[in-house]
Amino acid sequence: MRYSRDMRGYGERTPDPKWPGGAKIAVQIVMNYEEGGENSIEHGDAASEAFLSEIIGAQPWPGQRHWNMESIYDYGARSGFWRLHRMLKDLPITVYGVATALERAPEQVAAMQEAGWEIATHGLKWIDYRDIPREVEADHIARAIQLHRQITGERPYGFYQGRTSMNTVELGCEEGGFAYLADTIADDLPYWHVHKDRPQLMVPYTMDANDMRFSSGQGFGTGVEFFDYLRDSFDVLYAEGQAGAPKMMSIGLHCRLAGRPGRARAIQRFLDHARAHEGVWFASRLDIARHWAETHPYRPRTRPSQMDRAEFVAAFGGIYEHSPFIAERVWDAEMGAVHDSATGLSMRMAQIFRAASDTERLGVLTAHPDLAGKLAQAKRLTADSSSEQASAGLDALTDAERAEFTRLNDAYTAKHRFPFIIAVRDHDKAGILAAMQARIDNDTPTERAEAERQVTRIAELRLKEALK
Repeated sequence: MRYSRDMRGYGERTPDPKWPGGAKIAVQIVMNYEEGGENSIEHGDAASEAFLSEIIGAQPWPGQRHWNMESIYDYGARSGFWRLHRMLKDLPITVYGVATALERAPEQVAAMQEAGWEIATHGLKWIDYRDIPREVEADHIARAIQLHRQITGERPYGFYQGRTSMNTVELGCEEGGFAYLADTIADDLPYWHVHKDRPQLMVPYTMDANDMRFSSGQGFGTGVEFFDYLRDSFDVLYAEGQAGAPKMMSIGLHCRLAGRPGRARAIQRFLDHARAHEGVWFASRLDIARHWAETHPYRPRTRPSQMDRAEFVAAFGGIYEHSPFIAERVWDAEMGAVHDSATGLSMRMAQIFRAASDTERLGVLTAHPDLAGKLAQAKRLTADSSSEQASAGLDALTDAERAEFTRLNDAYTAKHRFPFIIAVRDHDKAGILAAMQARIDNDTPTERAEAERQVTRIAELRLKEALK
C-alpha cells in the first residue's frame, strides 16, 4: 500500500536556504483579503458566513443575511485594511486575495499595487471546498485566475485556497502556472512536491502565527499574547539561523482581525522587534519561491516508495543476503516517503526481518558466506559481500591469516550452526579477527541475537551505499 503523506521531510539536517545577504531568517507576512468574497446571500450563496469573525460559535443562517457578520467583514475592508496598510506598505508582503473580494475592492487593490505587494490568489470565493466536486473546484480555480488577471493586470503566481478539499493541491499542480502553492503547513522551509511526475514548489503557510486564533476558543485573547507568540517564534527561528540552519517565519493576518486597534499594536511591536536584529530578510512568498527554485532546483532522486514491485525487489532484494522475501514483504506493506531514505528503508526492512519466523531468520543467517572462505576464494560472493570483504582487506590475506580465519569459521559454524556474521565495514581485519576470537565462546542464543543485529547493520550500510 502506498502511503501518500511525507512524514520525513528534510530530516535532522535541513538544507541551507542561502537567503540573500546571508540572512539568518526570512520573515514572510501574509495579508488575507477576503472581505466581499465570503459566504453571503447577496453573493449567491445558500447561507451567511460563520467563519473567522468576532462572533465565537457563529452558525450559518440558511437563506438569510447576517447583518452583524457582514458588517464585521465590512470593517476589514473599510478600516482594518488601511490600518495594516499603513504599517506594512514599506515591506514586501504577500496578499492572499480572493478574486471576488478583490473585484469589490478597487481602491485597496490600487494601494496593494502601489506598495509593490505580491497578490497571490486565494481562490474565486472564500468558501469551504471540502464537499465541492472536483470539476467545480477546477472551474473555480480557472475563473479565479481569469478574474485576477482582469483586476490586477497579470495572472497570480501563488495559490492558497485555504478552505481546501482533498483535490486542491492536485488541481493547483495541474493548472501548471503557479510558481508555488501554499496549501501546506508541513515545514519551516519550502519543499518540492511531485504530482504525476511533475515537481511543484510548496511554500508552507501557518495556522499558529496567525491572527485567526483571535476567533477560536483556545486562541489569542489580547494583542500582548499575539505579540509574545510572534516574538518567541522569531527568536527560536533566528537562533536556529545563527546556528547555521536558517528558516522561514510565516505570519498570517486578516484585515477584520489584526486590523482592529487592540490587535494591530502587536504587529507594530513585532516589526520593531524583528527590525532590531541583523540579518532579517523580509520577503514576499514569490520572492522566497523564486529564490528557492534558483538555489535549490528540483532534482530527481531514487524514490523506493514509488517503484513498482518488480523494480523494488530487483533493486533491494539482495540487501538481505539471498533473501528477497524481505524486500517483497516491505513492498507489500505500507510504504511512503519515510522509506525513501537509507535510514527509513533500513528500519522498515529490519522490522520485516524481525517479524519473520524463526526458521526464516535462521535462513537469512545461513545465507551469509564465511568470511574469507571458499566462496570468496572462488570469487562466487555477491557483489555486496565481495565489496564488503575487500573493504576490510579480507581479499588479501597471508597464508597464516587465511588459515586462522578458516579454523575460526569452521569452529564457529560447528558450534552454532550458522556462519560468523559481522558488519565488516565497521571494522578492519584485525578487529574482525579479534571479534571472532571473542565471540566463538558465547552460547548459541547470545550469538544468534548478535548475528541478527549484525545482519540488520549490514543491510543498513548497504542501503546507505545504494541510496546516497
